[in-house]
Amino acid sequence: MEISVKEAKNKLTELLRRVEAGERVTITRDGQPVVDLKKHEPRKGINWEALFEYKRKHGIGRVVEYMPDDFDDPLPEDFLITPMTEVPEKK
Repeated sequence: MEISVKEAKNKLTELLRRVEAGERVTITRDGQPVVDLKKHEPRKGINWEALFEYKRKHGIGRVVEYMPDDFDDPLPEDFLITPMTEVPEKK
């Protein structure tokens, strides 16, 4: 369903009921789509139990064995601008 911003202001409750019922509503301005209303879907978090079971099943003790102290330090300024001195050959 498409509806103008002006109409949507007056019919918000009705629009919410339609969206809750699974309908998607597109709100337009000057005939151009501006926003789509859709039913809220709860965020899916990490299934920690499944992760722990997977690790147990596959004999995984730790996911990360070692993290250097400087892991999240900024990269040197010339890291991304260093010109390549050798071009790798295509195989």
